[in-house]
Amino acid sequence: MANKFISQMNLPKSVSNVFAARNIITAKDALSLTEFELMELLDVGFPEVASAVKHISELASPPYQTVLLLLEQRYESEHLGGHLPTCLRGLDEALCGGIPFGALTELVGPAGIGKTQFCLKLSLLASLPARYGGLNGHVIYIDVESKFTSKRLLEIGACSFPEIFQMDGMAKEMAGRILVLRPVSLSQLTESLEQVKVAMLKNQVKLLVIDSMAALISGSLAEFSRIPVIVTNQVRSQSRVATCQYSFQEKDKTVGDPERFNSHLVAALGNNWAHAVTIRLVLEASSGQRFIKIAKSPISPALAFPFIITSAGILLQDNDGIEVMGPQLNSISCAGNGDFIDFNNQKLQ
Repeated sequence: MANKFISQMNLPKSVSNVFAARNIITAKDALSLTEFELMELLDVGFPEVASAVKHISELASPPYQTVLLLLEQRYESEHLGGHLPTCLRGLDEALCGGIPFGALTELVGPAGIGKTQFCLKLSLLASLPARYGGLNGHVIYIDVESKFTSKRLLEIGACSFPEIFQMDGMAKEMAGRILVLRPVSLSQLTESLEQVKVAMLKNQVKLLVIDSMAALISGSLAEFSRIPVIVTNQVRSQSRVATCQYSFQEKDKTVGDPERFNSHLVAALGNNWAHAVTIRLVLEASSGQRFIKIAKSPISPALAFPFIITSAGILLQDNDGIEVMGPQLNSISCAGNGDFIDFNNQKLQ
């Protein structure tokens, strides 16, 4: 309600035009100021301002609701239209339907593991017509590291949905629904995020992807938009001594296992960022096999799914998943990753 446009509130045309001229677009913009601040900014009298604020407040305030009604609405939102399916059956089942709406989902993993491939496939799924299982919407893809490639996007689409992409003009239409922004500085990225908020209000945006630089977005944007928000995050090395933050944690003195001693990776951006994330999916590799692991979720079990990358994108090799417990839940492995991609059912080293 707070994001409702003032121009749609049936205010007198003269008053509505004054609000627009002063860049007060939504109810939240107007109600964040006092009446005296509005009088000074709009250069109108107190009666006009008081009447406008009263009218905006009445339309912006949500109606009274019972707890039962709120529970029913939440159930309907989560179980009918509250997820973007990934088309990876085991992962969708574990996440109770896919990537949730109104939540911040993070993809963590070393370079070359498949994070961008995952984002490209999700972008296609969000723009896919509803009759084919998509969200039939627009996608905003903030490509901070210039990894987005339209050729690879179309290849994934043609291999995953050949019946759709062979239709005349369909590939062009779907590609036109994906808006790619490439900020070259932190200030430009901040400006892009402000533009995204406006675009979400005006257009049928169904997915936001930030690849990567996850530190510059917060979970509030996901709640504001009520769409899936995907951010990618890199990994960094950390000494095992640094993991023992409290006196009751025993330091790991085992050095006999070369794989454990050799590589200890954690998600970048630290614990404060981790608490802002609703779901964390870790993409890792061990002994030449790639896994996508549900490391954090309020509703899903901790499972790891082996996967490969083909011309159609990411494919799971096992839909049941492997239970993850103990230190494995927060650790990230990159041992034995040869950067292979299986484009013809053969591993390319």
